[in-house]
Amino acid sequence: MVRTRFAPSPTGFMHVGNLRTALYEYLIAKSQNGKFILRIEDTDRERLVEGAVDVIYRTLDQVGLQHDEGPDVGGDFGPYIQSERKGLYREYAEKLVSMGKAYYCFCTKERLDSLHSEDAFGGYDRHCRNLSFEEAQARKAAGEPYVIRQKMPTEGATAFHDAVYGDISIENCELEDQILLKSDGYPTYNFANVVDDHLMQITHVVRGCEYLTSTPKYKLLYEAFGWEIPVYVHLPMIMGRNADGTVSKLSKRHGSTGFADLVADGYLPEAIVNYIALLGWCPKEENREIFTLAELASVFSIDGISKSPAVFDYDKLTWMNGEYLRAMQPEDFTAKAMPQYRKVFADKAVDWEVLTSILQPRVTKLEDIPEMIGFLRTLPEYPAAFFINKKSKTNLENAGTMLTAAIAELETLQTWSVEAIHDALLALAQRLEVKNGTLLWPVRIAAAGMQVTPGGAMEILAILGKEESLQRLRAGLEKLSGAAS
Repeated sequence: MVRTRFAPSPTGFMHVGNLRTALYEYLIAKSQNGKFILRIEDTDRERLVEGAVDVIYRTLDQVGLQHDEGPDVGGDFGPYIQSERKGLYREYAEKLVSMGKAYYCFCTKERLDSLHSEDAFGGYDRHCRNLSFEEAQARKAAGEPYVIRQKMPTEGATAFHDAVYGDISIENCELEDQILLKSDGYPTYNFANVVDDHLMQITHVVRGCEYLTSTPKYKLLYEAFGWEIPVYVHLPMIMGRNADGTVSKLSKRHGSTGFADLVADGYLPEAIVNYIALLGWCPKEENREIFTLAELASVFSIDGISKSPAVFDYDKLTWMNGEYLRAMQPEDFTAKAMPQYRKVFADKAVDWEVLTSILQPRVTKLEDIPEMIGFLRTLPEYPAAFFINKKSKTNLENAGTMLTAAIAELETLQTWSVEAIHDALLALAQRLEVKNGTLLWPVRIAAAGMQVTPGGAMEILAILGKEESLQRLRAGLEKLSGAAS
């Protein structure tokens, strides 16, 4: 069975790169009826951030990546938190020592630092590699701090195959004897990774291409134990576009890079997932870009992953987010948009159905809503010149005539709804023998104080309510009178 794992370190927010890794691991597993496992890698105690584990759970839940095994749901290969497996790593490190494939290193921090000084070797010089068993045991018994290092080959090369980048080889002279167990008893990231992946029967390891050069270290560990090596799937870098048109590794100077920040910017979790799925992967025989998570799982294949870096395009994400918003049922859009509606209207009762009808076709990010409809809360200052519109054939003279007639008509309206306002104003335009736009342009300008608005005059008046609408129309008429005089 295909088994993949998402193994984040709880060191902060969920970067889109981490989320893409989790998504691809999930899709690889689900596309082949496999299992997706969550493992928390918390052995780097100095970098732990309080609350970061909750961020991991919350993000996976929001995007729908449901794990089959993990700390919260259990499984046959637990514990799924590395700090709870601490004794296990010592057991396997000591096993390599007993096999002659690892050794105790007693070098002090000061000595190690001296190796990195100017004109020095730069890597570990294997100083303790050939200590006798008796000397090593005596120094351990004396309480001298130590780490356990793997004996790496000093000649030849280590080659491995990656499912995306193909065959890769690294000269062994570039690999220093890596630490497996630190002096505090905690394993290093590489060592814990290999032990856990083997014991949890992980078949596919997915990670960023920046880890390609460290993969020989993993392979040499698997070979030292005599374990089967998993399939490695390295993903292309995610880049951001700089102001000068060049690209560089995605960072906060390009925009929001964390999942929570993107959600706070007004993007839907499902749109974010859909977009990042296409950052480095292209579906075979599918000429479309909008996919549900289930649809992604049904068409995903590793051979669709590209070697080329992917550029995070915020405009493309915004477009995709708009597509998701427009595809919603109106009541679902209203529910999603309600926090933004409340920023404008507070506790005021508004015809949410009408508001949604004008916003849903136009909104691309929920966070944009307050700015788009701020005029409904407070009439902005605007010049009388706004009433002049060549296309609608309005000017400062006839605009006043139109507003006067509209006010008289609307004052007598018993039912205040989009339909009633629509029928009344269009009938009025017919009686006045003018085009609809000649009447509706001045009405909308007076009601909104803006030349461009979501929705037309009828919807704006319906949302404002009768009292507020008439008050604004009268104010517009006064503005026109002042301009004429």
